Amino acid sequence: MPRKKLLLLGGSRFLRPAIESAHRHGYHVITCDNIPGNFAHQIADESYNVSIIDKDAVLKLASSLNVQGILSFATDPGVVTAAYVAERLGLPTSPYDSVCVLQDKALFRNYLRRNDFCTPQFFVVSASDGEMPEISFPAIVKPVDLAGSKGVAKVENMDELAPAVASACEMSRSGRSIVEEYLEQVGYSSGSDSFAVDGEFVILSFDDQHFNKAAASQFVPVAHTWPSTMPELYQTKLRIELQRLISLLNMQTTLFNIEARVAQKDGDAYIMEVSPRAGGNRLAEMLHLASGVDVIDIAVQAAVGDSFDKPTPVTDFELIGEMILHSNTQGQFQSIVIDPIVEKENVAELDLWVNPGDKVQPFMTASDAIGTLVLRFDSAQQQIDLMSSYNEWIKVTVL
Repeated sequence: MPRKKLLLLGGSRFLRPAIESAHRHGYHVITCDNIPGNFAHQIADESYNVSIIDKDAVLKLASSLNVQGILSFATDPGVVTAAYVAERLGLPTSPYDSVCVLQDKALFRNYLRRNDFCTPQFFVVSASDGEMPEISFPAIVKPVDLAGSKGVAKVENMDELAPAVASACEMSRSGRSIVEEYLEQVGYSSGSDSFAVDGEFVILSFDDQHFNKAAASQFVPVAHTWPSTMPELYQTKLRIELQRLISLLNMQTTLFNIEARVAQKDGDAYIMEVSPRAGGNRLAEMLHLASGVDVIDIAVQAAVGDSFDKPTPVTDFELIGEMILHSNTQGQFQSIVIDPIVEKENVAELDLWVNPGDKVQPFMTASDAIGTLVLRFDSAQQQIDLMSSYNEWIKVTVL
């Protein structure tokens, strides 16, 4: 029988586990984006130089290739395009209109407000707008249609607001930005992946996001740990509200990258972002390690319409962590040095993406990462101790 064809949008190294899974099932993997030298194209069966934000160009490509599935795995710019193409070709997907709601921060915030979800104060603005509405400070400014903390700025007053809005609108593909009140968090924020089958979560996970105050950006996580230390009261509320959200939107079988936090101002739990894709930074792989369920394998099978064994819902997660390796300065990478004891007892995997002499950038967005480090812990206390002191046991040298 002819091999099923799966079109993956994007070409980053984060596509590797999806490609490997597809190959295990005997699928023919096609990748496309507008950067022919990208990593994933080298391990796909074939690749095409087509921009993944050009919906009609990707539709034409997918139709001409007669693909059985399309997926934007860990690739935020292609999520809307994948749903658009799949819906028009009758391939497995969640509703295109619902995906658009989740992928546009302005549409998403308005949807949450209309449906009585807990949401921060906000307004949407374009570069051509005049006087801006009032908002509490500090505030966060974001392009409405970018991910990975691109174009995000925290502002303290009206004088800082206009330049931040102009910068965010310039980076936005649609020329719009959203201004939100900044919700100072209680404890750690969460930014984990989760998985739903036929519109019902079977794995709804929360993690602890860790940030490096010395990094060039304060908004890009440098580490994730599971399970979350968020009090169960708030996790329970978020589970109920997240399920209500995807049910309202009629979402189907998909991976979700979900950000949430408990706000200091009112002690309530807030859904910050929900994207129908695997998160960057290998988060779906980490979810597999934490839950024991190969969610990537299931997502790939679902994308081409194949049957799969529905996993038993998971509520308990292994003690694991992931460091996002990075540099705080620009220069040439030299080495990574890990404390020998930590390396022997806790490091499960080091995935380094640069070689000595390669140029590296300050850690401003997720694309500036230079690798990942997977950790396992013997106890919750060991996890806390190591993650609170990582600058003491791991050093990245850049000249």
